[in-house]
Amino acid sequence: MNAIRVALVNDYEVVVRGLEAMLRSYSDVLHVVELDASKDVGQSVDVTLYDTFAAPQGDGEEVRQLAANPLSGKVVVYTWDLDPAKASAALANGASGYLSKGLTAGQLATALQDLHRGGSDAPVLLEGSAKTIGGDWPGREEGLTQREAEVLALITQGLSNAAIADRTGLSPNSVKTYIRSCYRRIGVSSRSNAVLWGIDHGFRPDRRRLAPPAE
Repeated sequence: MNAIRVALVNDYEVVVRGLEAMLRSYSDVLHVVELDASKDVGQSVDVTLYDTFAAPQGDGEEVRQLAANPLSGKVVVYTWDLDPAKASAALANGASGYLSKGLTAGQLATALQDLHRGGSDAPVLLEGSAKTIGGDWPGREEGLTQREAEVLALITQGLSNAAIADRTGLSPNSVKTYIRSCYRRIGVSSRSNAVLWGIDHGFRPDRRRLAPPAE
């Protein structure tokens, strides 16, 4: 059986490269052929994995556009937000799967294979543990957790606390908690300084199509 051709999509290069590294041990069954940072899928693939880090969730227009692209194959949303309503909206937008970021790399690889083998009427919805298993994100080397980094990325993009809560599925109080802990880690005390820090440390979205590392 040929390896499943996979495209990885997110607004940040470090995120898609981290996801590619997470799946590298499964290259015999998953062939990552394209990494897209704020770009449309540009070649025919079997599965497009849409990482929601600092991006609209599966109920947004982005997933609808991905699913409408004939090159995308089956679109899978990869997210922390396991709200059943968001999952249903993602499937209504054309997604074929809705997967938790708490899945291990092996569980993620298996889910993508199951989805590829199944028919279009057999969507995959899987939950995992409550903590990050793998991948990468901006600010990780500075000690930021994935959730802190995501909130900082959205602050850097200019979103308000209410918009961040809506985008991430976090409560307003949780957003405030992540902002405070983020500020402590990066040594700032104001939103404007956090934005400047974010700009200087790679928290603005990228826009490019990337080639996977040569095998």
